Amino acid sequence: MKNFLSLIFLLLAASIISAQVDEQIDEPLYEKAVQLSDKFILIDTHVDAPLHLYRRWRDLTKLNENLDFDYVRAKKGGLDVPFMSIYTSPSLEFNGSFERADSLIDLVEKMAEVWPDKFALVASTNDVLKNADSGKILLAMGMENGSPIEGKIENVKYFYDRGIRYITPAHGKWNHISDSSYDEDKHWNGLSPFGEEVINEMNKLGIMIDVSHISDSAFYDIMRISKAPVIASHSACRYFVPGFERNMDDEMIKLLAEKGGVIMINFGSSFIDSLFDKQDQERDDLLKKLKEEKNIEKDSDEEKEFEAEFNKEHPKRYATVADVADHIDHVVKLVGIDYVGIGSDFDGVGDSLPVGLKNAGDYPNLIYELLKRGYSDDDIQKICGGNLLRVWKQVEDYAASQN
Repeated sequence: MKNFLSLIFLLLAASIISAQVDEQIDEPLYEKAVQLSDKFILIDTHVDAPLHLYRRWRDLTKLNENLDFDYVRAKKGGLDVPFMSIYTSPSLEFNGSFERADSLIDLVEKMAEVWPDKFALVASTNDVLKNADSGKILLAMGMENGSPIEGKIENVKYFYDRGIRYITPAHGKWNHISDSSYDEDKHWNGLSPFGEEVINEMNKLGIMIDVSHISDSAFYDIMRISKAPVIASHSACRYFVPGFERNMDDEMIKLLAEKGGVIMINFGSSFIDSLFDKQDQERDDLLKKLKEEKNIEKDSDEEKEFEAEFNKEHPKRYATVADVADHIDHVVKLVGIDYVGIGSDFDGVGDSLPVGLKNAGDYPNLIYELLKRGYSDDDIQKICGGNLLRVWKQVEDYAASQN
């Protein structure tokens, strides 16, 4: 169980959240949520800390107010295994993506080397289980965008040997492997011929296939080809955000579950709440209009003061912990408790995180919400990490059967 000061910190945080959503906290139930976050292996399959370290190295053993993830808040939140995102921009396709991915992996390795009492690398389910009680944050790695493979099938094994345990075939634009959900140009109408080779190689090596970011057609290609279950490392339910291809629709979630996979719910308000982007844009438009009307000079002290006052009068509207829990509920009602988990996208969605899930210290707030809704301890364990560990082990077992 967490020490007394950590528990007080989290109860204080919970009381602040309750005030924001006009709800009285059930302190015994919240204390149970804190205890469960500490008791169970908590896995978050998408944390974008490496890119921030690439831009500027900083001490992640200390509280970093400008980041969502650091050791201090991860420990308070009960996080055990964050998958560090090895992200490369679509602009680097055949133009430095391999080197960028290598550099980001170096930085994750450096975290474990520089702070060996705080962080350790893990590359298998056995590593996770063996080190779960070590007190360290266990760093796994997933590659967000397959661009660093650069058309060489041998590079899939290269990145496996470097510790990559899932690969997202594409990111914001189509690449040489797959089409992207964000890109109107569906170049391949799914996977490329080389992309199909990549999927087979990932199965063979024991790398989880991540269907976040790819187009619907690419998803169905993967479900047809893959011999092992797949994950969506940081997606949510399109049911709540109609027309948002980046999320998964009900038929996709059903097929994912039928094949044994798991959808890890993204916390970003754009993913969770269909009104977020619309209201955010309306707010920005109003701010711009008012500044123009008042002839406020850009980057002036007057602009800073005006924006501060505007923000007080027009507070930004975010999704809430309850909204995130609604997505989990939807998956559970649709396909069952065994096919959903957590993929926060901390440090990857900017200023869009929900009230109550602003950083890696806030996982107990989500667990508390689920407990209020009647989820059992066994259910919570599966959502926190059990489901992901099951899929990861099945991927490992399939690879072992091929070698």
